[in-house]
Amino acid sequence: MLPFPPPAQLRDLIEFSKREDLGADDVTSRLMVPEGKLGVGSLVQKEVGIVCGLPIVEMICRTYDERLRVEMIPGFHMEIIEGRFSDARTTPLVRIRGPMRSLLSAERLILNFLQRMSGVATQTQRFVRRIADTGARIYDTRKTVPGFRLLDKYAVRCGGGYNHRIGLFDGLLVKDNHVAVVPPKELTNYLAEVVGRSLAEDPSRLIEIEVDTLEQLKEVVNVEGVGVILLDNMDCPKMEQAVHLRDRAGKKGQVELEASGGVTLETVRSIASTGVERIAVGAITHSAPTLDISLEVER
Repeated sequence: MLPFPPPAQLRDLIEFSKREDLGADDVTSRLMVPEGKLGVGSLVQKEVGIVCGLPIVEMICRTYDERLRVEMIPGFHMEIIEGRFSDARTTPLVRIRGPMRSLLSAERLILNFLQRMSGVATQTQRFVRRIADTGARIYDTRKTVPGFRLLDKYAVRCGGGYNHRIGLFDGLLVKDNHVAVVPPKELTNYLAEVVGRSLAEDPSRLIEIEVDTLEQLKEVVNVEGVGVILLDNMDCPKMEQAVHLRDRAGKKGQVELEASGGVTLETVRSIASTGVERIAVGAITHSAPTLDISLEVER
């Protein structure tokens, strides 16, 4: 089981989501459920895929009502099922016990988090499986739902993918707009200076440069200190040329190439076969379908 983001980093998101949904009152539960009634509900996965996000269930329950208790189901402990693929028609996950009003109020929020995170993990694994045995790796991007960045990236790891930088603060990624005003002949010297300043600040910082053409690649590949070169919207023949160009420059093993743009389940295998080491897929976080998970209340 991979390390889950700590509660302190998720507290504001959970509190915001609760206020957004609950407001001042759950009218339906208050009018229909006796105040002292206790109940039990089981979370059930109803679709083939990877369940992801179970540790957040207890965090959400405590935000709604300290009396809600999350229980493991015998044979389905969290360490076993969290982040694991299930091809069963239905898979029991965890049981929640406590005041019925609070359980029903928290239900939608619990499902929103679990269904999204499980969907991201499952979609990531689909891409990972498509490129098996190619040597390439699937990376996420910053195309995440606001507030969900840490959870989305955790879900990507559960699906077998890799995390790119978390945000603007933990990596240097020079894109086309950053160098739009730099004359082509001055690009190499300009980038060398920027890379040098970055290395002086933090030698371990990711340094990645985006290129749109093979001509730009010829310049960038010789800039010392660059760890990754992003090939933006290149077709497969050009990416193959880029790999050969990088290798001829003696940079194989020093500079990785990352494909980005137009990556789908249909195209990812061909992209991986070009020899690039990294494939960035924004779709695994910004448009992944949710996984069907429900709360079944015992009658």
